[in-house]
Amino acid sequence: MLSILRSLVQEVNGARDLQEALDIIVSRVQKAMGTEVCSVYLLDPATNRYILMATEGLYRKAVGQVSLGYSEGLVGLVGSREEPINLEDAPSHPRYRYFPETGEERFRSFLGVPIIHHRRVLGVLVVQQRESSRCFDEGEEAFLVTVSAQLAGVIAHSEATGAISGMSLTGEEARDVSFNGVPGAPGVAIGSGVVVYPAADLDVVPEKPTEDIDGELALFRAAVNAVREDIERVASRLASQLRPEEQALFDVYLRMLGDEALPGEVANRIREGIWAQGALKQVVQQYVRHFERMDDHYLQERAVDVRDLGRRVLSHLQEGEQKHLIYPERTVLVSEELTPAMLGEVPKGQLVGLVSVKGSSNSHVAILARAMGVPTVMGLVDIPVNQLDGKELIVDGFEGQIFASPSSDLRAFYQAICDEEDELIKGLEVLRDKPCETTDGHRVSLLVNTGLMTDVVRSLSHGAEGIGLYRTEVPFMIKDRFPSEQEQREYYREQLEAFAPNPVTMRTLDIGGDKALTYFPIQEENPFLGWRGIRVTLDHPEIFLVQVRAMLKASEGLNNLQIMLPMISNISEVEESLHLIYRVYHEVREEGYDIHMPKVGVMVEVPAAVYQIRELADRVDFLSVGSNDLTQYLLAVDRNNPRVAQLYHSYHPAVLQALVRIAQDAHAVGKPVGICGELAGDPGGALLLMAMGYDSLSMNAASLPKVKSVIRSVGREWAMQLLEDVLLLDSPHVIKSCVDLALRNAGFGRYLRPGKTSSAAFAEQAV
Repeated sequence: MLSILRSLVQEVNGARDLQEALDIIVSRVQKAMGTEVCSVYLLDPATNRYILMATEGLYRKAVGQVSLGYSEGLVGLVGSREEPINLEDAPSHPRYRYFPETGEERFRSFLGVPIIHHRRVLGVLVVQQRESSRCFDEGEEAFLVTVSAQLAGVIAHSEATGAISGMSLTGEEARDVSFNGVPGAPGVAIGSGVVVYPAADLDVVPEKPTEDIDGELALFRAAVNAVREDIERVASRLASQLRPEEQALFDVYLRMLGDEALPGEVANRIREGIWAQGALKQVVQQYVRHFERMDDHYLQERAVDVRDLGRRVLSHLQEGEQKHLIYPERTVLVSEELTPAMLGEVPKGQLVGLVSVKGSSNSHVAILARAMGVPTVMGLVDIPVNQLDGKELIVDGFEGQIFASPSSDLRAFYQAICDEEDELIKGLEVLRDKPCETTDGHRVSLLVNTGLMTDVVRSLSHGAEGIGLYRTEVPFMIKDRFPSEQEQREYYREQLEAFAPNPVTMRTLDIGGDKALTYFPIQEENPFLGWRGIRVTLDHPEIFLVQVRAMLKASEGLNNLQIMLPMISNISEVEESLHLIYRVYHEVREEGYDIHMPKVGVMVEVPAAVYQIRELADRVDFLSVGSNDLTQYLLAVDRNNPRVAQLYHSYHPAVLQALVRIAQDAHAVGKPVGICGELAGDPGGALLLMAMGYDSLSMNAASLPKVKSVIRSVGREWAMQLLEDVLLLDSPHVIKSCVDLALRNAGFGRYLRPGKTSSAAFAEQAV
């Protein structure tokens, strides 16, 4: 059976379309199981009916003609129960439904298994036999279940392809097709999809020898120089939109094109007698395999960069003209693997959204997208990219969702949201210099999370009172080595000066998990539970000491620095870190720098820390909750994984109970506590956190005006009553709905983020 299954999977994956795949399935399964009938019924989303789509053994004329209601007949029973049904005498079953046009009255034994993809029933796979004495055994049932699991992905992909094209299984019009990924950069965009394909295909390059080594070397060097000029041109085009440290991302590409890097290895292989294209293919594929084997997210992103460079060099080697893309006024760039260079190809002012099948919120593209303010969705599953070219798309970067072939109503709905967002931000500018204070006088500090200088400009214009989280790993990420003390000092000084005299909280280097450095690889099976955050820097004090020294020297004359320690899980880590910080402080003072000892705090993002708040607070000056990591650790959900991202919910009762406990325990020993994460930037979440007693909320700059407006318009007593009500609930979705309803009733419905909530509201309005 295993060899049959492998052969079947290969044939199905090679099918030209869904119908061919279904015909292969029913034919091969019928022969493999020795049955008289094998049929596939698919559930049509447009009509919610099962349609006979392929059969071997029933009358062929019934294909496409016979359909059953969602719970009708044995097929409907299999789908509704979502489990196999195995019967010796199907006609005697009370749910049996006879269709004369199929000719199935001859068959008595019945085995049906559901076809399920991501919890959604797509159809039912059925085998039937004439003899009533035959009962399909456990092995046959297991085989059919395995086949259905393989079939599910093929059907989902084909269904998406048809739906994007505007057609359902029955040939009727399909609209408002949605796909879920992960948020890359916040915002909503409406535009036309432009699919970007690789410049050239390295995989099909033949390997052949050459005798003209000098000629091949010359061709290769010319191609490398052409690609280098292309990248420099792209970097120059984006120069007005990006700060120098952000443009340094393009330096990664240029360094890869240095003589000592990839070109050097290719040249060596050419000298061994391999033609340029074959040598390039060998080296690039070797690099890609090396990175991909490391099972680390950031290193996999480097594989994308190498592959993209290889394709570009190959394109010049082949002297083939690249397809001339026409970019519409509102371009949504779509690709299997978006790269930074692709962004720069779009004329200035025309790029409104990004969609990438691969990648996550921490890839180079996502970093650039956030800096440029371009809504982005990444990590999409089962989406046929080539079908999106020229289609109108809605990109929801808040929820990580895109809509293809939107109806006029859905388009108008999201356009209204875009317009409201623009008007709202303009209207909230008057609040910039006003304090964030409730109507009954309770004061909350609103801070921002930053990593790039473009964040700072936006933060200051929105009235941020300081930085609650400066991600110091960003300067490390955009280089191919550890930045020197002087380089770090310049980065940190820029941030400290921009916000002086307001506080700037700098988190010490937080790598590992989903953040890694290409020049400092961390290879682990489970990086989120491994060597990351403070664990890395305490094991490498030379990194920690240089960073702290750069921070302290940068603070001279400003004295608005605060230092925050990430990923703390026990007291000894705090004590060891404090020892090193005090040591550096005295060394820097002895060097003649007039500095003050900064406040030192810890991030509460590991569940263990939740139960050590009092002990931690006794040793530091403040605490700050990293709600994103804390939530995913509490719920055991990787929020960057699109397959389980729907389980990640900041309003989960366990998360809210943990946040309440943290605030209470911190205040019990007289220490301030803040929070930085997505929940703080959500107007409803901010109200709950304010009610819990959090002293400061740190968020993305774009969220700050809305949060300030909501908090300034309510009393703390009102918020505390809302918190008391939701803490009695046991479902994160019900809690979110309750908070949203309270905001709407208070007149803040327009502040709710677009996405799943809004699209659900749209559906209700349509009904």
